[in-house]
Amino acid sequence: MRKHKADYFIVLTTLALMAAGLVMMFMIGPQRANFLNSALGYEKYSENFFFSRQLISVGVSIVAFIVAAKLPIKILHKYAKWILFLALGLNALLAILAAINSPLAVCQLGGCRWIGTAGVSFQPAELLKVALVIYLADLMARRKEEGKLESFADFWWPYILVCGASLFFVVVLQKDLGTGVALVAIMLATLFISGVPLRYFAAAVGVVLAAGIMSIVISPHRMERLSTFNGAGDSDSSYHIDNALLAIGTGGLLGVGVGNSVQATGYLPESVNDSIFAMIGEAFGFLGTTILMLAFMFLLMRLLKMIPLLDTEKGIMVAGIFAWIFAQVIVNVAAMTGLVPLTGITLPLLSYGGTSMMFVAFALGSALQISSFTARRSASSEDALLTRRTFSTSRSGAPSSSHSIHAEKLRGGER
Repeated sequence: MRKHKADYFIVLTTLALMAAGLVMMFMIGPQRANFLNSALGYEKYSENFFFSRQLISVGVSIVAFIVAAKLPIKILHKYAKWILFLALGLNALLAILAAINSPLAVCQLGGCRWIGTAGVSFQPAELLKVALVIYLADLMARRKEEGKLESFADFWWPYILVCGASLFFVVVLQKDLGTGVALVAIMLATLFISGVPLRYFAAAVGVVLAAGIMSIVISPHRMERLSTFNGAGDSDSSYHIDNALLAIGTGGLLGVGVGNSVQATGYLPESVNDSIFAMIGEAFGFLGTTILMLAFMFLLMRLLKMIPLLDTEKGIMVAGIFAWIFAQVIVNVAAMTGLVPLTGITLPLLSYGGTSMMFVAFALGSALQISSFTARRSASSEDALLTRRTFSTSRSGAPSSSHSIHAEKLRGGER
């Protein structure tokens, strides 16, 4: 596959979503700041606090996007283990800091999820998403080439160990089920696209579902949210979702307009981050949320479209990025519209928060670079690179015949 022009629609959509987040911070940031100052009893936040912080986050994220677009993918895979060790190490450090009640562990809403001081914080779980995408793509591609995707010692043991440790840190210790959903999406999407036998994939899904149910049952606050979703909660437990739905409903078709938000004055919790979709619905109405969802759909389709045109390693990596962003968008929007129990998760590239935006931008920068290494034509159903048939491994570990044919065509320069 010769290098060609990258898919710059990824750049345009990424920048458009970042710009939309900036517009929202400019609109509702002053109201949010006034509410927080009133709650604290002193002037801690300026009117431009959230906008200026988001502007810095956008600048840093654009740099991360450019770095990822220029950094050779082979370098990422060369150091895949070390990137993963760094991510797991930082999550372990956060757990230790939280256990000893260190001021460096930033705790909010019942969970310690950030390492920070002096108003600057870093969320290790966001780095873990990138690390998992890179590591799993590298592991699966190597084991597929070696014909060891069914080997417990060579593939399943490291896969289970890494995925289990990641979910333990995030879901159990940090009490962050929303981020856990994104991690699970990455794990299962990369596993499916790698071509493991379907019986193994089904078993993995079953284990994840069982673990997910257990994590809800043993957690009182998650059970409370589930009860609220089923209509059994009291008015206090349903306060967040009630106000989210009220914001979306108030927006109507075209929204209440700039500066006319009521929910941003303190009624809707987390208005600048997890609840940003509801705020967009209030400000710009059904039309605004529809345009937003179309933008996300367009970005995700650009990622999905390139997967069948990539080699194994790059295809798995893009599948992981696709699943990550897809999961966060779907869960965030579904939670804000009452379709699933409420859980905290950011809306990629829009929500307030620099760590999340930076690593999503880095992932999309990597996807941009990978887009320049796709085949120029769509693979036919006979030789599609990432279909279940051609992506599966034979009992001897050799690639399927259609995969070999496709590889020979590519080596011959056919597009």
